[in-house]
Amino acid sequence: MFFKFSNCYKVLLGPTKSESTMIEFVGSCSKPNLEISRKQCIFCTAKMKQTTSEILSRQLPSVKICLKEMHTHINMSVSKLLVPIECGNLCFSFTDNIPSTPAPFDHRIIKTKRAGIGSFYQIFKNEVLGGGRFGQVHKCEERETGLKLAAKIIKARSVKEKDEVKNEINIMNQLTHMNIIQLYDAFESKNDVVLVMEYVEGGELFDRILDENSKLTEMDAILFIKQICEGVQYMHQMYILHLDLKPENILCVNREEYQIKIIDFGLARRYKPREKLKVNFGTPEFLAPEVVNYDFVSFPTDMWSIGVIAYMLITGLSPFLGDDDNETLNNILACRWDFEEEEFENVSEEAKDFISKLLIKEKCWRISAGAALKHPWLSNQTLHCKLEAKVCRSDQNCFYLLIALYEEVLIN
Repeated sequence: MFFKFSNCYKVLLGPTKSESTMIEFVGSCSKPNLEISRKQCIFCTAKMKQTTSEILSRQLPSVKICLKEMHTHINMSVSKLLVPIECGNLCFSFTDNIPSTPAPFDHRIIKTKRAGIGSFYQIFKNEVLGGGRFGQVHKCEERETGLKLAAKIIKARSVKEKDEVKNEINIMNQLTHMNIIQLYDAFESKNDVVLVMEYVEGGELFDRILDENSKLTEMDAILFIKQICEGVQYMHQMYILHLDLKPENILCVNREEYQIKIIDFGLARRYKPREKLKVNFGTPEFLAPEVVNYDFVSFPTDMWSIGVIAYMLITGLSPFLGDDDNETLNNILACRWDFEEEEFENVSEEAKDFISKLLIKEKCWRISAGAALKHPWLSNQTLHCKLEAKVCRSDQNCFYLLIALYEEVLIN
């Protein structure tokens, strides 16, 4: 018998192929996997005047399952359908738990090699994955295994510069988490150090914010921020401060879904409570007031940056950005921000409260990563249902996948 859950059957929808869709039933079932022909599927948009239930009752009386895909362009629907959403007479389900994507290799403890990297890896210089103050990141491939990886080429000529890169390696050696990029190998030469890392193809989270076609929703922001907080909570448990959290340092595993990886530990530091740590680096828009003031930094310093990222994901705006760096830094020192932008008009009170608990000048009052994960904005599934249902009702690009199951594969 199928596992029935709140007026709909609980299923996992597998990758959509050109001609068919694989669905997996959760629970006791005579047919745990079933391939549904495209001819048995109907796609309809929210622009249609008829309600989904009317379409079902008139066209597909045998339809038993209705799943809402997270986006029209996604070929992989959400899994772990946990929370029901009432929409008309039907029950839609979605998940607020994004499945993690582990690195394709076990965690390694890396030391730099002085051998030529070209003997072990082919670096594709024409395939630039990213870049910054350090240099560039290129796609690369391990010659022996064919494993796809990323090569971060860091200009490091002086002893000080090389020591900074070795600090980054030491930090990454200590971190093994699904939402943190993993180090695979490292090579040192006279003029640079190359870090060979896990490869992800989805680009920067910053690109999602800028993409006008993406139209990030509040629920999207929740899914991203929740994972960032999980990664940061782990880092803080390991007494590591990232100190450069920003959308450019959050990579998406792919371009369609929500899994993320935190990258770039070039400015990260090990936190020793008895040693008062001060830093004078970072990206102006995301700097906490204590960094601007050259005061002591600690775990709340990263939490301020998460507050800025949450604000940006929800509105597409940077809360402290001025006409130049000096104005930006003055805005941060004055903690000059608000919810008066029209982009906050339809944002939940929980989201505003979450941001308000992070963008606080006094670092001792900011919530921790663990407390952030327990905050209603990230943890309240009833709120998540309402947010997703609101998208279903209002988004003209929202598609519903209606899967017709014939009587011979229904309940025994």
